[in-house]
Amino acid sequence: MLTQNPITAVTEADPYPFYADLTAHRPFYRDDALGLWVASSAGAVTAVLTSDLCRVRPLAEPVPQALLGSPAGDIFRSLIRMNDGERHDSLKRAASAAFESIDMARVADYSSRWARFLSAEIRADAARLAQHFAFRLPVYVVASLLGVPEDKLPQTARWVGDFARCFSPVSSPDQIERGKSAAAHLLDLFRSIFATRGGLPGALSQQAGCPVGENADTIVANAIGFLSQNTYEATAGLIGNTLLALARQNELREQVAASPDLLRDFIKEILRYDPPIQNTRRFLAADGVVAGERLRPGDAILVILAATNRDPAVNPHPERFDIFRQDRRIFTFGVGAHACLGEALAVTIAKAGVEQLLMSGIDLERLPQRPTYRPSANARVPLFANEEDV
Repeated sequence: MLTQNPITAVTEADPYPFYADLTAHRPFYRDDALGLWVASSAGAVTAVLTSDLCRVRPLAEPVPQALLGSPAGDIFRSLIRMNDGERHDSLKRAASAAFESIDMARVADYSSRWARFLSAEIRADAARLAQHFAFRLPVYVVASLLGVPEDKLPQTARWVGDFARCFSPVSSPDQIERGKSAAAHLLDLFRSIFATRGGLPGALSQQAGCPVGENADTIVANAIGFLSQNTYEATAGLIGNTLLALARQNELREQVAASPDLLRDFIKEILRYDPPIQNTRRFLAADGVVAGERLRPGDAILVILAATNRDPAVNPHPERFDIFRQDRRIFTFGVGAHACLGEALAVTIAKAGVEQLLMSGIDLERLPQRPTYRPSANARVPLFANEEDV
């Protein structure tokens, strides 16, 4: 039976037939049960994400109510991806320049180094190793880029895990409180890094033209956001979904084993075929027409990026997993002003990580073929073992 809810679909075993049905028959429609509009086709999604009428947050609630008055709320308020207008544009230009300054060879070196370290930590069973590894590696690599000292990486990873959970609408009150506490620790850590103009926060502040002490907390907040939002669940899901695809498809696994250079294209096809980030949202700031429909101020739109990746109008034969796909279109990182800058970083980390796991001799056939997924309204992250192992 096809899924009937585009939000719960994210963590179901196979949401893609449902997404295909939406794209074909209801590319942009009002879901009265959910109380929002749903965009799924390439045309509708592009129209929404590039519309001047659409905002990343409701005008009446720039910060989620549950986070108000807390360190987590202070971080959220300053994030580039949670702001629009002039403030977003100036920070996005600085972030783009800072990203361009990242040496991907250095990212690959960090990724290989920490992948070797983490794969040696747990040898007991494939499931526990895969899960621990998928969540830890992205944090270790990006935290290193951000200037976090090596001895603080394990604790930083735990804080990031708690912090990331507090943004989720499916989190419990206890998880939200733990996330607020973790946010305070992360602010202290990155303020100390910023004070020395170290790591990527220093590069971002230079690009933004911020003297020490001026807009420091905005730079610090976005360093934390970069660590938690662009890499934690997103890259963990990319690693997990890649391992799952390799475990399920013997022929493809043998192809990659025989030609390791294919792994990068394999991962890019995962970003299209079974992406870690499935949807995002937009909110109407004014009355107007979007994707051919008249919407009102305050209307919410669920943008199903995972469905768009499988729109045959942009990716022919979308149900086929094809490492050699020509002119692959990937909407996972969005389009328009709020498109995520982290694609190259995520692919580099995932590639180095999966390579190391394969070299370490992980037995992929011992991974659960039908894993559960981490509770989420937008991220598809397989859980191969008890979530406490994260």
